[in-house]
Amino acid sequence: MALPSNHVAEMQGLYGPFTLTERVVQKIWLRGDFDRTRLVLTDGRPLEIRTLGAWNLLGGPDFRGAQLVIGGESVTGDVEVHFHAADWRAHRHQTDRAYDHVALHVVLFPPGSGERSAVRGDGRAMPTLVLLPLLHRDLEEYASDDALEAITARDEWEKFAGLAAAPAAELPGLLRAKAGERWRQKVRFSKMRIERVGWTAAAHCTALEILGYRHNRAAMLTVATKYPLEAWRDGVEVARIYEESGALWQTQGVRPANHPLVRLRQYQAWVAAHPDWPERLRRMAETLPAGGLEARPTAFARRTLELRLRREAFARDLIGGAVGGTRLDNLVCDGLLPLLAAESGRDAAALWFHWFLGDVPGQVRKALPKLGVAGRGAAPLCQGWAQGLLGWVLAHDARASR
Repeated sequence: MALPSNHVAEMQGLYGPFTLTERVVQKIWLRGDFDRTRLVLTDGRPLEIRTLGAWNLLGGPDFRGAQLVIGGESVTGDVEVHFHAADWRAHRHQTDRAYDHVALHVVLFPPGSGERSAVRGDGRAMPTLVLLPLLHRDLEEYASDDALEAITARDEWEKFAGLAAAPAAELPGLLRAKAGERWRQKVRFSKMRIERVGWTAAAHCTALEILGYRHNRAAMLTVATKYPLEAWRDGVEVARIYEESGALWQTQGVRPANHPLVRLRQYQAWVAAHPDWPERLRRMAETLPAGGLEARPTAFARRTLELRLRREAFARDLIGGAVGGTRLDNLVCDGLLPLLAAESGRDAAALWFHWFLGDVPGQVRKALPKLGVAGRGAAPLCQGWAQGLLGWVLAHDARASR
């Protein structure tokens, strides 16, 4: 059932347990945020998804009217999403007529050895798809993204009240520690991606994912999987890619500059300028400075590390001027520096911490000066303070949910 119950699982993450709600798994399906090029059901039949269905926020199946091709046969029906195959029986869906038109059971975790597929009220065994092996990212990253979405929807200052009550002298150390956790988590995710698909594909997927912003990350990853870097080097028709992926894109509420077609064209220009950009990025590891400046004042660290010159080098020598502004800063901090650190083993934490702010939730940008940590006569706003604040909120919310 969609709205009345949002079941929660607690899992072990890099820095302790984290919670994952069933709603997050529903959102993964809603956004198509998984590899749709190699879908196989638990019974071995191939699956093709033509439409994902309409998200149902009332009683009954989670998605209505999905259009599927199962084993070569076109099927239109509902989709139910669970953590485990056994949840179908635990929720008694087999006795609820509202679930008689479910055509696909989507589960996060593989069923146990010998575990039977779910059965509808008419006695028909449900086709079952396991999501976990198909995910583009780590479960902890999906959970973090969902928590950040909830953060931006809450009262602007309410979420930071507990932090504001801490002694002012302790705030910088607390936020630096949380920023360090966020940095190591990003490097870990990058390392997992490199191990899974290789350096070039990892760089390619990461670039398109970040260009997709929050609304179109999943769609961009689907494009990256279908059109590897070699295809972009040979020349792709961006308009055709956008058109054939039409059902994936989310354009409502997206500013014109962030429209996915605009971002696809930016990446096309990027690859045209530097077709070998992943290798250029790899060679940048040789220029990474020694660590140890994370705790120094940002103004001093930026001068010492020559961050403005490094930013210009990323923009010119790696990206060919195709991406600029705050999106360039997000590319560097969310993708390029973690990839470099994961691949080379070099420490880029100081660069990352003191890098320019980029796109962050407006509440975070406003909260840092209020807390007296950065901005308004304090230290310059930078990536590290923002990430530390986000990390604190995520940890605070995780504790509150237990």
